[in-house]
Amino acid sequence: MTTERIGPPLRAGERETLRAFLDFHRATLAMKCEGLTDDELRRPASPPSTLTLLGLLRHLAEVERTWFRRVIAAEDVPLIWSETGDFQAAYDPAGSTGPEAFEVWRREVEHSRRIEREAESLDVTGHQARWGEDVSLRLVMLHMMHEYARHNGHADFLREAVDGSVGA
Repeated sequence: MTTERIGPPLRAGERETLRAFLDFHRATLAMKCEGLTDDELRRPASPPSTLTLLGLLRHLAEVERTWFRRVIAAEDVPLIWSETGDFQAAYDPAGSTGPEAFEVWRREVEHSRRIEREAESLDVTGHQARWGEDVSLRLVMLHMMHEYARHNGHADFLREAVDGSVGA
């Protein structure tokens, strides 16, 4: 499957621009992971770090779930890869396959998109228990772009270490 990545609009409203930039970053992660075997997705780039593309994919599925479903939609859903609430567990790809992680990530992205589309405005708030504060959908979307942008930088190095691919 080839991921289509569409550049954000040059002139649009705030919500459309935020949505497009977040989707751009989501597509970038998918492109960095696309076409690799499970072994390649599990390969760390620079030991002693154990960071892998598969771990990033799992982590970002967890982040999507947490910020959109648990915070904004106030859904009482557990973490995906930890029964004990350990957010770091997603980074350990043991027992996961690429297709499974992609499916979980895509499903969480679709939940996130639905929650954002159905929200009355960017001013809708949810409670972020770890911070002990209410946060707006606007902040969540900006935070998600920050998460993806940072981790896509990691994904650049990881992918280059696997097969020499750079760019995108």
